[in-house]
Amino acid sequence: MAPLIELRNISKSFAGIRALSGVDFTLEGGEVHALVGENGAGKSTLMRVLGGEMRPDEGSVRFNGQEIRLSRPTDAIRAGISVIHQEMALAEDLTVAENIFLGDLPQRIGWRALHARARELIKHLGFHIEPSALVSELSVAHRQVVEIAKALSRQVKVIVFDEPTAVLSTGDAKLLLKIIRDLRANGVGVVYISHRLHEVFEISDRITVMKDGCNVGTVAPGNTNLETLIRMMVGRQLSQLFGEKPETALGDTILRIVDLTLPNGVRNVSFEIRRGEIVGLGGLVGSGRTEVARAIFGADPVSGGSMELHGRPYAPRSPRQAVRQGVGLVPEDRKGQGVVLDFTIRANATMVNTAMLTVAGFFNHAKERKLVQGLIDALRIKIGSMNDPISTLSGGNQQKVVLAKWFHAGVDLIILDEPTRGVDVGAKTEIYSLIHRLAAAGKAVIVISSEHAELFGLCDRILVLGEGEVRGMLMPQDYQEEKLLTLSMTRAASLSSDEVGQRAAR
Repeated sequence: MAPLIELRNISKSFAGIRALSGVDFTLEGGEVHALVGENGAGKSTLMRVLGGEMRPDEGSVRFNGQEIRLSRPTDAIRAGISVIHQEMALAEDLTVAENIFLGDLPQRIGWRALHARARELIKHLGFHIEPSALVSELSVAHRQVVEIAKALSRQVKVIVFDEPTAVLSTGDAKLLLKIIRDLRANGVGVVYISHRLHEVFEISDRITVMKDGCNVGTVAPGNTNLETLIRMMVGRQLSQLFGEKPETALGDTILRIVDLTLPNGVRNVSFEIRRGEIVGLGGLVGSGRTEVARAIFGADPVSGGSMELHGRPYAPRSPRQAVRQGVGLVPEDRKGQGVVLDFTIRANATMVNTAMLTVAGFFNHAKERKLVQGLIDALRIKIGSMNDPISTLSGGNQQKVVLAKWFHAGVDLIILDEPTRGVDVGAKTEIYSLIHRLAAAGKAVIVISSEHAELFGLCDRILVLGEGEVRGMLMPQDYQEEKLLTLSMTRAASLSSDEVGQRAAR
């Protein structure tokens, strides 16, 4: 019996650069086939061929044994193939319901019925999102849910998930995995692309590894392990992922926060961070981690408490003021807030501090090119030309450019919100090395991450938040996922700092 989907000898080049080289890939009905590899390995390009977004230079696509021609995305949709990309394609000025059924709206719209259908789809996914809400008002996680509902609104036979849980909390990710299992049970073929390898082992029937545009091999989860899979992907072992943390002497206190309270529900948050220290903010999505970061960066107003920077009162009214006082932020929404996609790599790398490149009122382009080339070399950013739009880079290399702009900005405190979200294992290792280098250079670094292993591997200590309040603190000797989750789900606002430490140690 023929596979549901068969990609044969797929090759694709861009401007002479080989993106795919003779790739074979099959998908059975009622199967979850995981596709893994570093950014730039060719995974998304292969799925764009399957989704009709690009034609291969060579090779063919077969559906139930018959060769099909996919010249445009609508061809794939008509065949029952739906691709949910990592870069969400939603109309922000339309409602949730309008986005879900966009392209399938009747000439005369019955809004009540449309909202009822949207509400039922979202409820089936296990979420509660108002169908009449504008997409622009939704969190990143809820926008991802709308994308999934949009795909499921069609009678799909094949669905591709490209990093679907990258913006979801642990609980929401488990809900999504349950939905995928239901799809599999109903005979739908699922391609699952993820850098969260524990999910790959949990959900997949087969795993195909890609590297440099080639199919390295296909394995069954039960016949391999994490070490082997990572070695197939990047040629290094799991133990080398975080690298060696250099010995760093802690300096003076950079930031001190006392009873920080925000209008959005964050209350009485207190902590401090010293020069050379990496402090993690842990907790579930919605715990207040990002809100605290935005307040420190001057992006959100403060309603109570106080902050000190270098021992002086600190109350930025805008990100511009924060940057001028030595505070930087790498936001969780890289494409929406971290980079300007239409700008060049060069402009994105230097936009934070153009003053240092200006002499007598004139912008020094030669100095800029020298600076950017130095950053590209130091951070090992893979590019064609620094004058290319940053949108041409892989997610991992885009994130390196976001980090690069803070290397020359002269800031003393850098906040990293989900610094490796949607980034492959190889790029993660390089980003972790950059974070260590920032701390070793005397910067104070705050890391927010939903990946507990990332917090444990990077941070000198972890402050755990829950429902807008500090629930406790973990030191390295206490790093266990169970302890972090217990603190994040248990009220501890009334505990003293000593009691918090004792509780974390248990």
